[in-house]
Amino acid sequence: MSVKELGHIVLYVSDIDKSVAFYRDVIGFNMVLGGESGMPVAMFSSGRTHHELLLIQVGRDAKPIPSGRRVGMYHFGLKVGDTDDELRAVLAHIRAAGVQLAGASDHTVTHSLYLFDPDGNELELYVDVPGVDWNDLASLGAPTKALHL
Repeated sequence: MSVKELGHIVLYVSDIDKSVAFYRDVIGFNMVLGGESGMPVAMFSSGRTHHELLLIQVGRDAKPIPSGRRVGMYHFGLKVGDTDDELRAVLAHIRAAGVQLAGASDHTVTHSLYLFDPDGNELELYVDVPGVDWNDLASLGAPTKALHL
């Protein structure tokens, strides 16, 4: 067996309407299923496949994601362009939407912005740095630096 690609991510959310607004209006995913009143799920796609993200509402009384070191997902990354100019535009869009940035990093191979969705799931929005050789293990292991856009 071999994995061909990461197919999709499923997240439990406390409020489907709030999460739909975030992933559709802030992140820019296309909603392919959901949105009907009382429907506790929503499915999104970037157009690469039938869906890359599925949200399932579990209600406001569900346990929140614990803070600090824990077992489980740290974050998931979404490629948002190919240049720093595109990443700057993403940053401006995020700020205009009133979403607070959690961090920004230059990983040598990617330039990345970090933020949280309404339930505290962390997202990395990134661009690959042009000309980087992903087969160069030294680049992959380079220390993280502050990102200056």
